[in-house]
Amino acid sequence: MVSITETQKIGVGLTGFGLFFLLFGVLLYFDSVLLAFGNVLFLAGLTFIIGLRRTAGFFVQRQKLRGSTFFLGGVALVLFRWPIIGMAVESYGFVLLFRSFFPVACGFILSLVNIPYLNVVRATILLFFNCDCH
Repeated sequence: MVSITETQKIGVGLTGFGLFFLLFGVLLYFDSVLLAFGNVLFLAGLTFIIGLRRTAGFFVQRQKLRGSTFFLGGVALVLFRWPIIGMAVESYGFVLLFRSFFPVACGFILSLVNIPYLNVVRATILLFFNCDCH
């Protein structure tokens, strides 16, 4: 069993609240204050979970630099009160940053329930994300 520290528990809470505020901000027609607050909480939570050095290392990896630029640029656009364009840019950067994590997350979620049709969908998703065609 993996034990997590108190700092990581705080990070999980901050990340959860950040995602909540992001969702709530989108549902309220891209309210820039809620989106900005959600972005700040999400990034702070990520920093609390994995640490400041590893967070900085994650965003400056050479292969993730384009995704980091789009993600952090989208956060900056939201903070400068351009919420719709900022969220679009941020979403694109999020996909670029975390695309290697999507097959793992989908595989985990789809393996929780053994439904034959979902296994076919899971195999298709894993094939799609594992192909190396950029």
